[in-house]
Amino acid sequence: MVNIAVMGYGTVGSGVVEVINTNGKRINQRIGEELNIKYVLDLRDFPGDPVQEKIIHDFETIVNDDEIKIVVEVMGGIEPAYTFVKRCLLAGKSVATSNKALVAKHGAELLSIAREKNINFLFEASVGGGIPIIRPLNSSLTADEIEEITGILNGTTNYMMTKMFYEGADYDTVLKEAQANGFAEQNPEADVEGYDACRKIAILSSLISGQQVDFEDIYCEGITRITVEDMKYAKEMGMTIKLLASSKRQGEKLHAIVAPCLIYPEHPLYSVDGVFNAIFVHGNVLGDAMFYGSGAGKLPTASAVVADVVEEAKNLNRNVMTMWKQEKLEIEDKADASRRFFVRMKGEAKEMLPGLEKTFGKVEVVQVPGLDGEFGFTTCVMTEGAYEDRAKRYQDQILHMIRIEDLDEAGE
Repeated sequence: MVNIAVMGYGTVGSGVVEVINTNGKRINQRIGEELNIKYVLDLRDFPGDPVQEKIIHDFETIVNDDEIKIVVEVMGGIEPAYTFVKRCLLAGKSVATSNKALVAKHGAELLSIAREKNINFLFEASVGGGIPIIRPLNSSLTADEIEEITGILNGTTNYMMTKMFYEGADYDTVLKEAQANGFAEQNPEADVEGYDACRKIAILSSLISGQQVDFEDIYCEGITRITVEDMKYAKEMGMTIKLLASSKRQGEKLHAIVAPCLIYPEHPLYSVDGVFNAIFVHGNVLGDAMFYGSGAGKLPTASAVVADVVEEAKNLNRNVMTMWKQEKLEIEDKADASRRFFVRMKGEAKEMLPGLEKTFGKVEVVQVPGLDGEFGFTTCVMTEGAYEDRAKRYQDQILHMIRIEDLDEAGE
């Protein structure tokens, strides 16, 4: 029998218990032993719930019980999760977590402890919910040099952008709808400002580079400035707008960014709509691969957590996870990254075009019927720094800039 403890009985924690209870027979068959939930740690009691007989309120019960071989951390946040997880690992207990904030900040250290103790710290559910991406990068794609990972890593914002694109609804309307449907928190800041996606791409960047990538170092721009007008221009150009989290190798450096981007129908992420997530990977040997599915939600996330538990139960005294060094990777300065840009301007295109081309080089003008007193244009490829310098000359006329994700930037 393999005894486990679950720390946190919220949405994901209750999902973990449900998955084990529902699929226990198959899970036990895959492990070769019976998986038993011995404790569930929570501050609350749950009268009437069968889990109540396993509920404990003191973490020391878990860390001091030698029968507990695996601990599931689904509490969220940095503390006390970090302290509890570190103590469990030091006590020789493997840990499975869905906590992206914890992994992004302390992943290197916790992986190092697990390696020293010959146990495991696994975190499949921390990126992409139920979509398997950590394990493929850790095992299936280890022969490749991963040159790019670009993903739609947040279901809330993808749901909102899909509604804005297809229904012509404005930002405030779709946010309220997302909240009413349970797709957005009452305080949606982490999602709409891009912080959630930023932590996830930091984890993936650390994994493919082998060094710590701090999410605070990644340029992060959310969707709060995306408007109905932006979506009209996207349609006019035959494109759509998605919040992309991207990590790409540029020579010896890694460039990472989270920002709304215009993408073409040929782009692998173009048709990923609603609350779904997808992760596009380009390897130097493999070429292109795509991982698609439910990026959040109680049972999809719990499924990924339990898959980690199964992996740990099959490898109780063997470390199987690739680690990354605690040494911090200096990522490429945003100003040095090259791309094309779409810019919305106040004014008349005919009058302004000669000056714009003198400043930005050859541009393509985009007009949307019914949008008077403004126009859009796309630039040629230039660095972010060059764009910012040139845009200063038109700062009073520029309404909005959105980056363009060209096909050759998607491993094509």
